[in-house]
Amino acid sequence: MYFEDLEVWKAARALANKIYGITKDGAFSKDYSLRDQIRRASVSIMSNIAEGYERGGNQELIQFLSIAKGSCGEVRCQLYIAGDQNYIDQNELKPLIEQCKRISIMINNFMEHLKGSRYKGPKYKMPKQKSVKETLDDIMKKINTKNDKTA
Repeated sequence: MYFEDLEVWKAARALANKIYGITKDGAFSKDYSLRDQIRRASVSIMSNIAEGYERGGNQELIQFLSIAKGSCGEVRCQLYIAGDQNYIDQNELKPLIEQCKRISIMINNFMEHLKGSRYKGPKYKMPKQKSVKETLDDIMKKINTKNDKTA
């Protein structure tokens, strides 16, 4: 499974695309500071989900999901500002706020699931390599075992 398969990442991607759509025209597009900040925050949601997932361990994923959830709150807050400034119609604002809330809930549920999961280590565990000494010790044990059997 890849991060692109996660429903929460797909939802975050859809939100980022909507944010880009509403910020490219009109008065919103000319408020460069707010436009850039809300775009960065929306991209941060999906990016942190992806980065945390690709890092491996549950603890790191939970940490990155927490950052993503914070960014989702940031987008929601900035949407209120955009609404207050009449950059977004109230009929357009409400569904976006609700979408942010749904994504926050999805992230929170994912975090709670991971906290209760018995899998705590990295997703991709590499087998531990033996040192030269350990390898030689194993060889000597095998030789000694064979010698004991033949004696």
